[in-house]
Amino acid sequence: MTTPTLIILIGFLIFLGHYLAQLFDKTKIPDVVGLMLVGALIGPVFHLIEPATFGRAGRVFSNLVLVFILFESGLEVRFEQLRAALRGTLGLTTLNFIVTSLLVAILGQLFAGLDFLSALILGTILGGTSSAVVTTLARKVTILPQTSTTLVMESALSDVFTLAIPIALISFYTGSSLNVTSLVSHLASSLVVAVLAGVGSGYLWSLLLNRVPTLLMTRFSTPAFVFILYGLVEMLKFSGPIAVLFFSITLGNVALLRPNRLRQYLPARHVELTAMEKDFFAEIVFLLRTFFFVYVGMSFVLDNGYLIALGVVIAVLLFLVRIPVVLATADKYTPQFDMAFMSVMIPKGLGAAVLATLPAQRGMPSGSTIQTLTFAVIMATTVLCTVLFFLVEKRRLLGFYGWCFGRYRPLDATQVTPPPD
Repeated sequence: MTTPTLIILIGFLIFLGHYLAQLFDKTKIPDVVGLMLVGALIGPVFHLIEPATFGRAGRVFSNLVLVFILFESGLEVRFEQLRAALRGTLGLTTLNFIVTSLLVAILGQLFAGLDFLSALILGTILGGTSSAVVTTLARKVTILPQTSTTLVMESALSDVFTLAIPIALISFYTGSSLNVTSLVSHLASSLVVAVLAGVGSGYLWSLLLNRVPTLLMTRFSTPAFVFILYGLVEMLKFSGPIAVLFFSITLGNVALLRPNRLRQYLPARHVELTAMEKDFFAEIVFLLRTFFFVYVGMSFVLDNGYLIALGVVIAVLLFLVRIPVVLATADKYTPQFDMAFMSVMIPKGLGAAVLATLPAQRGMPSGSTIQTLTFAVIMATTVLCTVLFFLVEKRRLLGFYGWCFGRYRPLDATQVTPPPD
C-alpha cells in the first residue's frame, strides 16, 4: 500500500470511528465490533496491510492506547468507590483467572492435543480481560460506580497474572527453572510496588503542578509524566498499567491526600486537571481506541478451521462459567443488571495476542496451536461480549440472569439501598 493510500485510509478510519460512535449512541450497537471487522477486512481477509509491517511500532502503539485509556478511566474514580470495589475486585480477579485457566487448559488438552504444560500456558494467557474493551464499554452503561471501578480494576489487576505466570511457565517449558515461591513473591511485589509508585507519583505530580505553574501551560506535560512513570515501572519488571491506573486515581482525588498532621509541610493547595484537559484526553483516547480496535482486527490469524471453531466453543463456555464466578464474588447489594453486565465483561485483548506469539518464538512445538487458539478466543470473546452487552443493555437477558443470580436482588442501580456503614 502506497503512502498516499495509507494516509487516505487513516482519514477514512477517523470518520468511520465518529460514525460508529454516533451509531452506538443512537442504537446502542457497540462500535467495537465494526472497528474490528474493518481491521479483519484490511488484514487477514484482503491482506491490504499486514500487522508485521508495523514491527515493534505495533506493540508500542498498543501500550500507548492502554496507558491513555487507563489514565482517563482512573480520573473518574473516587476513593469511596475504590474502597467499596476493593472488597470484590481481588476475589473476582483471582477466581476468574483460576477458573478460566483451568477450563481452557482442560479443553486444550482434550480437544487440541496439547500436553498439560502447553495447555496450562494457553489457559493462563487467556486468564485476564482486555482493559481497552472493558473500560470502553463500562462507561457506556448506567451501573453503580463501584461496579464500573471493579471491572476496570479487574482488567488492570489481571495483567499481573497474565503477564507473570505464562512467561514463567514458558521459561520452565523451554528449560529454565520454575520457582513457585519466587513467582508468588514477584506477583505480590509487582502489585504493591505498582500501587505505591502510582499513588506516590500522582501526589508528586500534583505538587509539581503547584510549584511550577508553567507546566499548566502545556497539555502534554501530564501525558509525558505518565509515559515516564509507565516506562520506569515496566523497566523495573513491575506492573506499568496498575501504576498508571492508581496515578490517575490519585490525581482525581488529590484534594483528599493532605493529612492534618502533614499540612505544615505541604503546599497550601493542590492542582488538579481542568475540565478542558480531561476533554482533551478524551479526544485522544477516542482516536487511539479507534485505531487500536482496527489493529486488533488486523492481528487475527485465520489458518485452521478446527482450532477456530474450538476457540469459539471455549469462548462460549467462558461466558457460562463467568456467571458462578460473579455470583460467588459480588456482594448482596449488587443489582441484577450490574451482575449481568459483569458476567459479559470477559473480552480478551491484545496483551493475550502478544503473549500467544511467545511459545512459537521460544521454539515450543505447540506454539502455532496456542497462537491460533488464542486469536480465535480473542475474536470470539470480543464479539460475544459486545453482542451480549447490547442485549443486556436492552434488558433482553435480565430474565435469564435474574434466574441465575436470584430475583431477590434489586433490578438496577435506581433500586439500590446503600449498605449500612
